[in-house]
Amino acid sequence: MEQEYNFRNRISDQDEYKTDTKLYRKKIFPTPYFFTNMLRIILYSNKQAKKGIYNSEKWYDSSLDTLRSLERTGIEFHLSGMDNIRKAEGPVVFVANHMTTLETVILPSIICPIKPVVYVIKEELSKYPLFGPIALARDPILVGRENPREDLKIVLEEGSKKLQAGKSIIIFPQRTRSAGLNPALFNSLGNKLAKRNNVPVIPIALITDAWGNGKHIKEVGKIDPKKPVHIAFDEPIYITGNGTEEHQHIIEFISGKFKEWGRPEFVK
Repeated sequence: MEQEYNFRNRISDQDEYKTDTKLYRKKIFPTPYFFTNMLRIILYSNKQAKKGIYNSEKWYDSSLDTLRSLERTGIEFHLSGMDNIRKAEGPVVFVANHMTTLETVILPSIICPIKPVVYVIKEELSKYPLFGPIALARDPILVGRENPREDLKIVLEEGSKKLQAGKSIIIFPQRTRSAGLNPALFNSLGNKLAKRNNVPVIPIALITDAWGNGKHIKEVGKIDPKKPVHIAFDEPIYITGNGTEEHQHIIEFISGKFKEWGRPEFVK
């Protein structure tokens, strides 16, 4: 079990969090401002990873640094349901729609102070020159995304080991970033993993297109402060039977949040 860390300035101590817009003045050029800060964060995180000291506390710090950098561009964050993470004792499987890079770098700032967590990520990300050492330092589950059957085996076997070690897991069942939610492409891998290990699933609904996907490099896209970021955690659920009802519940939770946030067009 990973040791306790001193997580400072925790935003997850409350059930809901909303950016205090009085603290931040919108930047005239938000995209270059943010990516200048993002490069700074990546460089110091990379250095820590190579030294072998990029632990959960360091990961949380860099994630929170990224969140604050986005807030300083003028982006408003609306986070809710953090109490639901605390309702589940022990590790869980987080299942979320996948929209942009934003959620991958921000979720640790919310979850890490409550539960140790790892990602299921594409193996190619671990080979990026600067980001690769950072990703590997956080003990991810690596999948190739070319052979779904092999990926299923890897996630079930490696994921079970992580859960048994007390680590929660974040899975994006859509497999790739998408501007919306297509239920036909939202697989039940996270549910299968949770049922195998008798741990709950916590669905996450998110809208993160304030950090757009880039045309040439997906991670480097337009920063749009006019678009708020929404992230909501549902209550933990256990998978029973064949998991059909629970899978449908997850789809309905995410699509319902899209409608609540005024983005029903995201449901395909």
